[in-house]
Amino acid sequence: MAQASVRRLVLRAGLLFAAGCVLLAVGVGVGVPYLDKAGLHPVTVVGLAVLATGLVSVGIGGTTLVRATRSWRRVLVLPALLAALVIALLSLGQAVAATNVPPTAVGTTTPADRGLPFSEVRFATTDGLALAGWYIPSRNRAAVVLLHGAGSTRSNVLEHAVVLARHGYGVLLFDARGHGRSEGRAMDFGWYGDQDVSAAVSFLQAQPAVNDELIAALGLSMGGEEAIGAAAHDQRIRAVVAEGATNRVSADKAWLSDEFGWRGTLQEGMDRLTYGITDLLTAADQPIALRDAVAASAPRSVLLIAGGDRADEGHANHYIQSASPATVDLWIVPGTGHTAALDTHPAQWEHRVTAYLADALHLDEQDGLR
Repeated sequence: MAQASVRRLVLRAGLLFAAGCVLLAVGVGVGVPYLDKAGLHPVTVVGLAVLATGLVSVGIGGTTLVRATRSWRRVLVLPALLAALVIALLSLGQAVAATNVPPTAVGTTTPADRGLPFSEVRFATTDGLALAGWYIPSRNRAAVVLLHGAGSTRSNVLEHAVVLARHGYGVLLFDARGHGRSEGRAMDFGWYGDQDVSAAVSFLQAQPAVNDELIAALGLSMGGEEAIGAAAHDQRIRAVVAEGATNRVSADKAWLSDEFGWRGTLQEGMDRLTYGITDLLTAADQPIALRDAVAASAPRSVLLIAGGDRADEGHANHYIQSASPATVDLWIVPGTGHTAALDTHPAQWEHRVTAYLADALHLDEQDGLR
């Protein structure tokens, strides 16, 4: 085959392979999560069709490139193609998944099933979206915004609300935008957290039984990251409890290179690419790093809770804490996975969290239930 023909073949195969990587990443980011959460939803079908097309394109393009490469150079081509595919899946695939979230349903169990009075409520964000939630009235003049994690709803934090309500706290547990019954487009890195949490705090301030100076935020995973970030910009949040909070921008993983050397450096580069692509796929602005947020929140305090079975949580939380060690406490819960501390250590979780909130909010004898 003439050299010019070989070059054209290689170019076409390379473009086909590149397109296949993009299609495969998009298909994985959309089709797989929708299949898992929504079953045979129309978006599932489209996503899986894109995934299949990507697989075919990657297979044909990659095979052609390897065959068109002469002699020993084939040894270099295959690893390069595999690296490109992995980078596409881990960066573009993750960014697509975070910005194209399947619908999530609120469970049938309500606070009433746990013996608690509550109201179905809706409140508006500054950009005009209606967020839906449950409000359990305060009996000690203090209240907590309770935030669920990515891909879940208020139902997933109901047991946490039960504990807080038992100690007299008013609790607003609501669906993040695009989740459950709330309007808007979901974003699983929590970049809309500042707006959503601010709207929730405004709702609590409007409740006659709540003292404006006694409002805290408690979140799990994405919700914990949203709580930390919101407190940096909203002085009305007097205390924060964040369980399973690790990262939502690339700067949150700057500890990786120190901990894991060149492997950590490679991961940091991958994360910069992932979040950079995400920034192109969402209308939300990138929030500040969690480490910067706790520093900006000082002298208000933060309690971080990490699962002892998740080494990454411990490393990430130590890194966050290092920005303001005087105001950030860290509890690493032994034998516990991601956001599972209430399940594995219920008595300790209740004691630590409620004692922390009482101290951080300066509740005196008449404020609490004794």
